[in-house]
Amino acid sequence: MTGEKEFQLKVQRLGALVGELEHAPVAGSNIAARELVQLLMEVHGAGIERIMEIIFESGDSGEAIIARLGRDPTTRSLLLLYSLHPDPLETRVATALENARTRLRKLGGEAELIALHDGAVEVRLRGPEHSCGSTANNLRSVLEECVYELAPDATSLTVLSPESESTGFVALEALLGNGARSVIPSERS
Repeated sequence: MTGEKEFQLKVQRLGALVGELEHAPVAGSNIAARELVQLLMEVHGAGIERIMEIIFESGDSGEAIIARLGRDPTTRSLLLLYSLHPDPLETRVATALENARTRLRKLGGEAELIALHDGAVEVRLRGPEHSCGSTANNLRSVLEECVYELAPDATSLTVLSPESESTGFVALEALLGNGARSVIPSERS
């Protein structure tokens, strides 16, 4: 497992460095570095894509191998990096939510996919009726971890909870109670 974790950290660092290059001031060496990274990504992507084609062309066993590569944490990250993962985003999000269910149930929570459009994921998260903020934060962390593990290419993840869906409006009748009446001082002439 240490190798998988180390690989994930390297992929994250690679992404951060590419981001730094994209936002760095344009200078001669930066242009060359950007071009180098872009060219390496194109060459590696084309090579990995061809490997996937060859595996797929080998028939049913090839499809099984590709599915296995998509489930493996190390190769899954590489396939996602090059947009070559065999499963569409929708399938990976559904799997992530299924994986999260057991962990969420242990904390008294549940999650439901509300929408998935153009890579934006919207999920409703429910927790125990009477829970503290740390429970809500734990539920949210579990959900985010599961989704981003299998679908790091999601453009956004919106987590709706009962608290986030509240409008903040409280009717006056609710504040005063059923039989109470409002006492508003009248202006004296």
